Amino acid sequence: MVGELRYREFRVPLGPGLHAYPDELIRQRVGHDGHPEYQIRWLILRRGEDGEGAPGQVDCKAEHILLWMSDDEIYANCHKMLGEDGQVIRPSQKSAAEAGTLDKSVLGEMETDVKSLIQRALRQLKECVGTVPPAPLLHTVHVLSAYASIEPLTGVFKDPRVLDLLMHMLSSPDYQIRWSAGRMIQALSSHDAGTRTHILLSLSQQEAIEKHLDFDSRCALLALFAQATLAEHPMSFEGIQLPQVPGRLLFSLVKRYLHATFLLDQLNSSAQESGAPAELTEEKGRLDLEFSMAMGTLISELVQAMHWDWASSRPGSSARSPCSIFQPQPADASRRLPPSQARHSFRRRSRQFRARMEFASGNTYALYVRDMLQPGMRVRMLDDYEEISAGDEGEFRQSNSGVPPAQVWWESTGRTYWVHWHMLEILGFEEDVEDVVEAANHQGAVVSGALGGVLPSWRWKPMTELYAVPYVLPEDEDTEESEHLSQAEWWELLFFIRKLDGPDHQEVLQMVQENLDREHVLDDEILSELAVPVELACNLLESLPQRLNDSALRDLLNCRVYRKYGPEAPAGQPACPPLLQAQGQEDATRAEEKKPHSQSPGAALRHLAEGLGPAGQLLVDLERALGCAGPQDGEVRPCLLQLQRQPQPFLALLRSLDTPATNKALHLAALRILTKLVDFPEALLLPWHEAMDACVACLKSPNTDCEVLQKLIVFLHRLTSGSRDNAVVLNQLGAQDAISKALEKHPGKLESAPELRDAVSKCKKHTHLYRNLTTNILGGCIQMVLGQIEDHRRTHRPINIPFFDAFLRYLCQGSSVDVKEGKCWEKVEVSSNPHRASKLTDRNPKTYWESSGSTGSHHITLHMHQGVLIRQLTLLVAREDASYMPALVAVYGGNTTSSLNTELNSVNVMPCASRVTLLENLTHFWPILQIRIKRCQQGGIDTRIRGVEVLGPKPTFWPAFREQLCRHTRLFYVVRAQAWSQDIAEDRRSLLHLSSRLNGALRHEQNFADRFLPDEEASRALGKTCWEALVSPLVQNITSPDEDGVSALGWLLNQYLECREAAHNPQSRAAAFSSRVRRLTHLLVHVEPCEPAAAPRPKGGSGSHDWGSPTTWGLPGSILRNLTCCWRAVVEEQVNAFLTSHWRDDDFVQRYCERFYNLQKSSSELFGPRAAFLLALQSGCAGALLQLPFLRAAHVSEQFARHIDQRIQGSRVGGAQGMETLVQLQRSLEAALVFSGLEVATTFEHYYQHYMADRLLNLGSSWLEGAVLEQIGLCFPNRLPQLMLRSLRTSEELQRQFHVYQLQRLDEELLKLEDTERKLQVGRETSGQEPEHEQEEDTRAAATAAIAEDEEEENEDLYYEGMMPKVSVLVLSPRCWPVTSICHTLNPKTWLPSYLRGTLNRYSNFYHKSQTQPAPEGGPHRRLQWTWLGRAEVQFGDQTLHVSTVQMWLLLNFNSLKVVSVESLLVHSGLPPHLLHRAIGPLTSTRGPLDLREQDNIPGGVLKIRDDDEEPRPRWGSVWLIPPQTYLEAEDEEGHSLEKRRNLLNCLVVRMLKPHGDEGLHIDRLVCLVLEAWQKGPCPPQGLISSLGRGATCSSTDVLSSILHLLSKGTLRRHDTRLQVLCYAVPVTVVEPHTESLSPGSSGPNPPLTFHTLQIRSRGVPYASCTDTHSFSTFR
Repeated sequence: MVGELRYREFRVPLGPGLHAYPDELIRQRVGHDGHPEYQIRWLILRRGEDGEGAPGQVDCKAEHILLWMSDDEIYANCHKMLGEDGQVIRPSQKSAAEAGTLDKSVLGEMETDVKSLIQRALRQLKECVGTVPPAPLLHTVHVLSAYASIEPLTGVFKDPRVLDLLMHMLSSPDYQIRWSAGRMIQALSSHDAGTRTHILLSLSQQEAIEKHLDFDSRCALLALFAQATLAEHPMSFEGIQLPQVPGRLLFSLVKRYLHATFLLDQLNSSAQESGAPAELTEEKGRLDLEFSMAMGTLISELVQAMHWDWASSRPGSSARSPCSIFQPQPADASRRLPPSQARHSFRRRSRQFRARMEFASGNTYALYVRDMLQPGMRVRMLDDYEEISAGDEGEFRQSNSGVPPAQVWWESTGRTYWVHWHMLEILGFEEDVEDVVEAANHQGAVVSGALGGVLPSWRWKPMTELYAVPYVLPEDEDTEESEHLSQAEWWELLFFIRKLDGPDHQEVLQMVQENLDREHVLDDEILSELAVPVELACNLLESLPQRLNDSALRDLLNCRVYRKYGPEAPAGQPACPPLLQAQGQEDATRAEEKKPHSQSPGAALRHLAEGLGPAGQLLVDLERALGCAGPQDGEVRPCLLQLQRQPQPFLALLRSLDTPATNKALHLAALRILTKLVDFPEALLLPWHEAMDACVACLKSPNTDCEVLQKLIVFLHRLTSGSRDNAVVLNQLGAQDAISKALEKHPGKLESAPELRDAVSKCKKHTHLYRNLTTNILGGCIQMVLGQIEDHRRTHRPINIPFFDAFLRYLCQGSSVDVKEGKCWEKVEVSSNPHRASKLTDRNPKTYWESSGSTGSHHITLHMHQGVLIRQLTLLVAREDASYMPALVAVYGGNTTSSLNTELNSVNVMPCASRVTLLENLTHFWPILQIRIKRCQQGGIDTRIRGVEVLGPKPTFWPAFREQLCRHTRLFYVVRAQAWSQDIAEDRRSLLHLSSRLNGALRHEQNFADRFLPDEEASRALGKTCWEALVSPLVQNITSPDEDGVSALGWLLNQYLECREAAHNPQSRAAAFSSRVRRLTHLLVHVEPCEPAAAPRPKGGSGSHDWGSPTTWGLPGSILRNLTCCWRAVVEEQVNAFLTSHWRDDDFVQRYCERFYNLQKSSSELFGPRAAFLLALQSGCAGALLQLPFLRAAHVSEQFARHIDQRIQGSRVGGAQGMETLVQLQRSLEAALVFSGLEVATTFEHYYQHYMADRLLNLGSSWLEGAVLEQIGLCFPNRLPQLMLRSLRTSEELQRQFHVYQLQRLDEELLKLEDTERKLQVGRETSGQEPEHEQEEDTRAAATAAIAEDEEEENEDLYYEGMMPKVSVLVLSPRCWPVTSICHTLNPKTWLPSYLRGTLNRYSNFYHKSQTQPAPEGGPHRRLQWTWLGRAEVQFGDQTLHVSTVQMWLLLNFNSLKVVSVESLLVHSGLPPHLLHRAIGPLTSTRGPLDLREQDNIPGGVLKIRDDDEEPRPRWGSVWLIPPQTYLEAEDEEGHSLEKRRNLLNCLVVRMLKPHGDEGLHIDRLVCLVLEAWQKGPCPPQGLISSLGRGATCSSTDVLSSILHLLSKGTLRRHDTRLQVLCYAVPVTVVEPHTESLSPGSSGPNPPLTFHTLQIRSRGVPYASCTDTHSFSTFR
């Protein structure tokens, strides 16, 4: 049987704590594409419920969703519903009757008995008309009820005579017969939903059934329907104030609902026959039309019953602006404004200069700005730089060769500031600047690096067209369709045509037939298929308003077709028809009635009628007809019929009771008319329930006059006596308590008040029934609407149901009625004086409740209605109460009066306050609230409270509808995503079709939202659910690797990269393939992640999460994470293959940069310039580098450092070649950024530091050095290159100070000479004076000679004859400059001439004296050690020779010698031979001035100046003779030393962590222990540390690099809860030492892990153990 197909193997998450699983196969049909479809019941299981139920009958009251599924979807989601052959187990056609245990003979006898009993009951029922029903009739009906409970006999009771019998029994005046009829109906309806629906539908469709049913019979049928629909659609609208719907209208809604469900069932059943989709039968088309009309009628009546049409008839509703429903709403509120209100700002731009985004790189743009910018031009800042912000404007002043090079006067600071070229945008002179208007949400200038192009953006959005909204394709407008109505529009118009009566209906059809020139009669079949021109539709819409009644006219004015094609009002005339004019006049009249008037009843009524306009004449005529001595039925009934068509005057008269008590005359006049009106049966058909709240408000008002109150009670008593439905409405509005309070206030003075109170109180159970029935009808209608939305998704056929958009608009917007006072609470209790508790709610600020008792014992308890959330709770006080006024008030909440323990708020009341707000915006429902007055002003004991006001939430249906809409949408698309994923898993090539599939689904949802959903919240909730349910699972599945470790999307991206070059031909298959891949990837990343700001939670709020709320919007992290991880794996595979094949090539770096550049371009092509994917690209490259062995990675880093060095040197050439070199440099820098954060960064820094040192010493510094470091500074963990530039700047500052020092010394010497000359002159003048002064003069001369001898060495070049050479000294710090291994000590006294030696001596004295002050670098005092490093310019004839310091010394020897032997140079300088020969090489080249000649008796040969006669050449210009750069090799001894140091560090890290086990060590503590052990302990055999050379030094950065390496390899792990704590993860296997081979011709690839066993002796170190020697293992 069907009910036995219950499975729970696949669950779909629907929200927090909710998931659905397939439970039962309901039915089968043929889908729109000709393939079978199956309706599956999905049960909704909440968290905590048992997921594995016992087999048996499904609980119909459980929440469930009915979903139509295809074969593929069932195969992917419901495997156990498939048979052994893989086909779906179809529903059994075996009926329940055939499954019974009774044989055919017994069933035949029982059917005969039933038929005879039916005839007997009908005969007995006719015989007892007007008398007490006899016992035989009751016994017969009892026996029939027993037979009806037998399921196999259900078919017999479908006899039409059974319906006649039930109709007679239900219309019988005897209660027992009506009760027996109800028992029989319940027995028949207990079998299945189909029988129950058939019985209810058959009874409800009987002609004039309302006339035969009294109140009790109708309630019996309504109760049966409520029980049936409760099981079918268990929806809850808790906390929403439903309107008061009378039983008559509810019964009509039941009829409409049953009719619609019956047609829907027939429509689904008619598709069960197999056949092609194109062969739709005439019956199916008719059912489709009938169902659409039935749903339109149901929606129309439901909208009127819910009073939604009141809000829609007023202006002010605005349509949603069309935008993507999948993109998160920007935080900027200006984006929500209409285009006409969007703010704009003026932005200045240049007419002739190019912008930065037009250049390929930032360096190219910098050169362009440098060449084009002239002093006086206006510029704008593009980036934030120190004190200058992006967007600031200023005037360019000048430039120099410094860093930064451009000086600009900035308007924002009022002074000049230096910036870089690439940071400026040229505006030009004032005549070159224009103002352009830009939107206020302009993102500003893009940010770029020092040399780079435009950096990636986290919020990148495509500009327009395909990539901006990939699922919205441009469609050509169909001219023919634009000239005709769509089928949905025509059916909506046809709905009103079918509403017309006979003559009007025929006239409209005649109009249609004349316009269409049709010869045949227009029946329903032809009408449904008509193509109606727009012109004809406009004519019909002009004629329909005069032919429709009030209710239909209201629907017409609110429908979409009327708003689109309806007549427009001429200028100066109101655009609304008379109905809306009457509505507006009624509102104005009600506002006028709020003002008090003193006039006679007749004048008051005439004033009311005048305010209603022409419609008010009905009230005057009705008063005249009722005011006669004997009311004439012929005069009153036409007025009543007119009021039934246009009830606005009647409702205005009834609502006039809700006016101030001073309008007594109006009240009495209205009550006089209403009381007489009740006597007419036609008056009971008027919509009394729509304005009954005015009567209850008049009852509750404390100022209502006693005479008016008496008239009102009499009127209500007569009204409820004529129709008990009105008594139910009064009970819903709380009239019972109002009548009781009126009796207490006027005891014995109000006639008929007790009877009215009793009549209202008896309807309490009917009130509950009506409320449940309203909930069930609304819930059932919502479920049918959701079913139509699902069919719309599945078939992509338009929804032709009239008012479908209106119904969704009402559900999304909800009701606008505020819940106040009595509607929020059930009762109010006080701590004392309960007889005065009513003063708290009488809305009179002059009355009060006064307590009696001790201090702190006073409280007010509010018993709240179920589900009401407090929006505001206010306490009314008065300062004139003095000591009775509260001073401290607290509010407590609880579930019972004994559990009021939760304090929600505590408020101090100021003495001048009048309104005290206690609670606001609660998000948790508290059944009981208690207000406690803990203290009074001035130490008072008792308290006085003037009133309590409670404002509840605006009840809307949107939360409930959103939950259902999101559940259905999520289930539908998760099932579909699972089916598509199954196709992709079976064949990866189907991934190419995923883009078109997703485009179709997303385009459908976008169009549906634009057509039917009214506001942003609703559309975005739908878009968010659709995206999460469809795209998230698909991305998860296509990015998950298979058995081979390759995901479907990864395979597709690899294919894209392979055929990228071939895709340039648009006619090729590769171009079509690449286009599909790009459309798919851009679609998957269409929605950007967005972290919303957390909204503040009010006090007392709960922590519930709204699953469908747009406030939690954002791209799920799994989508972006999975896509970036997939792209990272693809990049890593590509780069790893490249490194394996080409790492030893001579042009490796250039080819690698080209590959990296192509991957960057591919990333932008596939995903746009989004930073997440560019980071994934870098991460993939880093992952490939991490897989290289140490020496191979060191070789790669050295090649990069060499390549960058060559490009920086080549950029000095200038011209086109220099520009090309800069472009290559930029690409290499972008590729080198991958080193940052890796272990190889330390090696890269080592080589880069060496090459940079040679470059700076040989060529000097330039702005490019700083720009390069600004871009790749993250690749240097020790920041040694940055410190080198800083050291150069410090040296330049010292040189400037030394220049001033030299001038000071020169001035001192000149001053001494002047003083000596003056003394000599004075001595000559006094030479003949006292001889005793001669001894003193001799002493002074001796002292002067001693000082001169001491300073002779320093000042020996002050009097040098000839041009003094310019000497600059570079003070290099050995902490950052690699000078220890590439330089040797120089002794100026021995090797330099006097005119250079004196300058160096003075500089030494200057530097020594400067150390007495704080050092420029803030470090300790240092001493100078002169080295051979540096460069010089030597004049040789007319030539300027650019040489090194060693070459300069060598050439200066020829000033005194003609021939110099190489051996003497080696002895005299002390330099190693290779360094000296490296300096001699360029000097003896063809461009050099020397010749090297070999001699037998002199080793190494001799040098002499080349003779021009032997080899004539030009002797002018500049000649560059500095020795070329020497590059290191990773395979040499230094590379192996770096590897040894790294292995030793790995050893120490593992050694430190092993003893601590799972507890681990903090990373800072670990670094300190390793550094301490390195400095004190390791003494490996064979002088390991000494063999490391330069690598023997160790810093914290080196230790951190080793730790990162071990973490990446899995040897170490982070602590689960404390990420800064590291633990030892796995033991390291000890193997024999392995020497890595870098030879390309080796037998095989080197293993990825090479283990080294090192023996380290522990000697007095913290980690030493009791043993003398330990063996450790490390690896790379």
